[in-house]
Amino acid sequence: MAVIRGRQFFQNPGPTNIPDRILRAMDRSVLDFNGPEFRAIAERCTDGLKRVFKTEHAVLSYAASGHGAWEAALVNVLSPGDKVLALESGYFSGGWAKLGGVLGLEVEVLSTDWRRGADAGAVEARLAADRARDIKAVLLVHNETSTGVANRVTEVRHALDRADHPALFMVDVISSLASFDFRMDEWRVDVVVGGSQKGLMLPSGMSYTAASAKALKAVEHAAMPRGYWDWRPLLAGTRQARFPGTAPVHFFFGLQEALTMLEEEGLDQVFARHHKLAEATRAAVRAWQQNDGPQLFAADPRVYSDSVTSVLVPEGHDAEAVRRLAYERFNVQLGTGLGPLAGRVFRIGHMGDLNEPMLLGALAAVEMAMELVGVPHGKGGVAAAMASLTAVARQAAA
Repeated sequence: MAVIRGRQFFQNPGPTNIPDRILRAMDRSVLDFNGPEFRAIAERCTDGLKRVFKTEHAVLSYAASGHGAWEAALVNVLSPGDKVLALESGYFSGGWAKLGGVLGLEVEVLSTDWRRGADAGAVEARLAADRARDIKAVLLVHNETSTGVANRVTEVRHALDRADHPALFMVDVISSLASFDFRMDEWRVDVVVGGSQKGLMLPSGMSYTAASAKALKAVEHAAMPRGYWDWRPLLAGTRQARFPGTAPVHFFFGLQEALTMLEEEGLDQVFARHHKLAEATRAAVRAWQQNDGPQLFAADPRVYSDSVTSVLVPEGHDAEAVRRLAYERFNVQLGTGLGPLAGRVFRIGHMGDLNEPMLLGALAAVEMAMELVGVPHGKGGVAAAMASLTAVARQAAA
């Protein structure tokens, strides 16, 4: 591989860029995690996470990837043999469903069109048919990182309501949290799963679960084996008083700074920035789609993700070749296709610590890579993205 100079443009949809402020915040001596200084930091972080989750309910933090928070969510509120309905809309929702099976749950997968996301009508019909109320939980991934599809949480919530079904509503927000709007309490979500390495701009390795009063009531009767993930010894009421093992002290240093950065910008402004960058990316892909070129994998504008865009290359061409050349020649890191989408899509992350010039540089590298690899595409993707961004800037200045 040739030597490449300059800073890498990291457009992977997780982990994301870690701002220098967060790196510097983590570059300090360790604290006693049982001491008052660290306890104050942990309390501030928990309060900040509640504002991001938009909840007044319990929020717990662990040293773990998002997969660990998946497991914590399942084992604390369910019992062996319980039936759960998993809304499979991509690689990661399928992974959460598989984990449930490994843990001894009876997992019923409700498959959906990966390009259009979860079908609330199908959810309602299935829950209405469950007259014995055997289904104990419904699992949904808010933003499918593998597809660039943002499932409509409120529509699924309304499906549960219309079916008058008591199942717990469990939602993974790993790649939507702090990138676009999520409202745990208003949308009446019972268990939420989050991770550190995307919109929160931290290294991977810290995860979170939030639990409603209904979920905490289920904990009292749940009979799944649980040790490290057991919420009961961690909680004092609805506050996290202890950690499973040693607290991830340096992650909390970084999280405190990340939450400060989000609050300085303002969550609504964070969401607007993500939407602006996502729209510019989609404008570029629409330009590339000319000449029988690549297209947006998400097929319905109502489910466009504001944190990642999956780009479907034309039949007979290799998305991985585009991704590989962008990295090796231009030092731009894109996301790979996962599962059945391997070789069919590449993914452009646009979440976390990102601005217009960073995105435009990455889009230019993608356009050059497609040209060099021989993927047919329309010209002017970067110009289309610039026009989209300029229109937003002009409107803001008016």
